[in-house]
Amino acid sequence: MASGLPGRLLQRRENPRRTSFLELFFDLAFIFALTRLSRTLLNDHSANGAFQVLVMLAALWWVWFVTAWSADWFDPRAPLIVVLLLWVMFGGLLMAAAVPTAFDSHAGLFAVAYVAIHLGRAALLIPALRGHPLQLRSLRVAIWFSISGVLWVVGAVVAPAREAFWALAIVLEYALARLRWPFPRLGRSSWPDLQVNGEHLSERYQQIFIIALGELILVSGVAYGDSGMDRESTVAFALAFVTAVALARLYLVPAGTRLGASIVAAGPPGSKLALLAGYLHVVMIAGVLATTVGMELTIGDPGERDPGWLAVGVVGPALFLTARILLSAMVDTSLPWARLVGVPAIVVFGWATQKLPQLANSAVVAGVLLLIVVVDAMPGLWRQSRPAGGSDAPDLRRHG
Repeated sequence: MASGLPGRLLQRRENPRRTSFLELFFDLAFIFALTRLSRTLLNDHSANGAFQVLVMLAALWWVWFVTAWSADWFDPRAPLIVVLLLWVMFGGLLMAAAVPTAFDSHAGLFAVAYVAIHLGRAALLIPALRGHPLQLRSLRVAIWFSISGVLWVVGAVVAPAREAFWALAIVLEYALARLRWPFPRLGRSSWPDLQVNGEHLSERYQQIFIIALGELILVSGVAYGDSGMDRESTVAFALAFVTAVALARLYLVPAGTRLGASIVAAGPPGSKLALLAGYLHVVMIAGVLATTVGMELTIGDPGERDPGWLAVGVVGPALFLTARILLSAMVDTSLPWARLVGVPAIVVFGWATQKLPQLANSAVVAGVLLLIVVVDAMPGLWRQSRPAGGSDAPDLRRHG
């Protein structure tokens, strides 16, 4: 490790790494962001409204992800890193506050806050890393964020093409990370330059996913309290709880608890797995967000037959399951058949109940998710129920 300021900032990669209090404090901004996004989708769950929410979620997720990746390298107790995390947190809060009108009157606030977060991070880290090889990595990232920042600002100014400019900026930033930020004459980062502490980053993914599930439970509880708590609303609230439990179980078992070990076992190339897991987590969180809105609509009016509500309630779980299957394929190199069948089952049964009340549709989706959980658990339960050594094994205790 380099001496001087870089040496005081950086952590040894081989050291165990636990999430710091400051990182958890930083996550509060994402809690607020999810709440604003769900409110926005609730008010406009048309295809265009959903696309706008997806673009904003991708931007807010990128703020969280890049910050989590950066924080993995640095000592969170260092004053400069404390300032950095607080800077990003405040910018994230500004973005979240602007979400409901980000494609209207507050586009400038959303875009400028986003660009300022990334360029401000570079302004702090590049001078501090002087003399360290990682300074070049930060420089490449800063240059590309400056380029994509132009798209964000132009999109804020040119209202008719705002969705196109911002979506292009998001695609560019996500793609450049996968390509390891190449730039003429500066090359690209190596996998060791991007290596992360697998257990720490996996823990961060779990924490942010729990926050997304917390939004589902919180919103459902508030909607139930405001509904008058009649019989149908109570059933809808119970379905929301079952759905949240099923999503949590499907996330954690099996790959959710093995992601960190897989990243560590892969060595420096494990950074690619960590990055791809980041892409899949934003899809899973988008699925939970849509599910949250669908359950809130159902609790508020269980007898509604709005096709828009139906789409939100079906697309959310299907998105989550699809991303979760891909995560299993990466970590366990396997495709769980129950989940593979579950995605089309949710879509088909959801379409089949489109003329029924929203409560019936939510019951079908929750039932499919619960059935997948049960089928997933059956092999483990079967193994636990069999006597050790097989049913025909002799009882050795009788023979001393």
